[in-house]
Amino acid sequence: MRAVTVVEGGRLEIAYRDEPVPAPDEVLVRTHGAGINRADILQRAGRYPAPPGVPADIPGLEFAGVVEGVGAEVDGVRHGDTVFGVVGGGAQAEYLTTKAAHCAHVPPALDLVAMGGVPEAFVTAHDALVTLAHLAPREWVLIHAVGSGVGTAALQLAKALAARVVGTARTDDKLERCRGLGLDSAIMPPLRDDGSLDVDALAWQVLEETDGGADVTLELVGGSYVEADVTAAARLGRIVLIGTLAGVHAGLQVHIAMAKRLSIVGTVLRTRDAAEKAAATRAFEADVVPLLEREVVVPIVDSIIPLEDASKAYDLVASDTTFGKVILDCR
Repeated sequence: MRAVTVVEGGRLEIAYRDEPVPAPDEVLVRTHGAGINRADILQRAGRYPAPPGVPADIPGLEFAGVVEGVGAEVDGVRHGDTVFGVVGGGAQAEYLTTKAAHCAHVPPALDLVAMGGVPEAFVTAHDALVTLAHLAPREWVLIHAVGSGVGTAALQLAKALAARVVGTARTDDKLERCRGLGLDSAIMPPLRDDGSLDVDALAWQVLEETDGGADVTLELVGGSYVEADVTAAARLGRIVLIGTLAGVHAGLQVHIAMAKRLSIVGTVLRTRDAAEKAAATRAFEADVVPLLEREVVVPIVDSIIPLEDASKAYDLVASDTTFGKVILDCR
């Protein structure tokens, strides 16, 4: 099979590997689409190694495709089923193996290549909004990097749950396109003369737009944005830490967090154990897949690029100019 591989120096090469064989509790999937995520960029740079049990040099955290092999202990997934899901790595190849419990069924009418950019974004967004933050109707959600893959997924899910959304992005174009997805309030993060984030100004903008603060914040940027999140949160606000594009360090005004009785929780899918991943997959399948089938929410696709042009696709994601997902066509 053909696979994207990370070689010395962080270069990407298309290599030929043996087709994987599923374990008793696994399925073999012929991959149609595989989204590219920030974690793949970090893995390429040597800063996010693959966990044990997955290919060390084949990136890819999400997939959609057709089941072509079924382990002896598998129940509920059959040969020929169309499925998608999140894996620890190895998705950017013509074939992959994964636990059957980590697969959700794709409704027949949905395009499998486009669906390859769904699981990481929508499982992450659903897990953050519903499982961790317990979002309620009419609450205000603050989403940083709202034009990203997870951002656009979270925006759509929040609106489907009857919440109100304020989002930040660094270009007017991304904010305008998010308005078309239901964004209630758009903010371009204010910068100081030296180009750094004006934390206080951002916090006050959020407070003004939400009439008192964000009930739930999805922090996809990290760094000093977290400082603004604390000031901009409503009483009993919930802040979910998801990304670190702006850095891994942030100051925390402890007295404000205490006074508002804030909850701050970090999350990542890749390092969860098998049972936790299965639970997140089942919640996604129950709550989100029906919305995808009815087109209440849709994958926002920036580009679909052939597997052999993976380097071009990675460069596009790293450019930070995309709106939505970049997906590899692995057929």
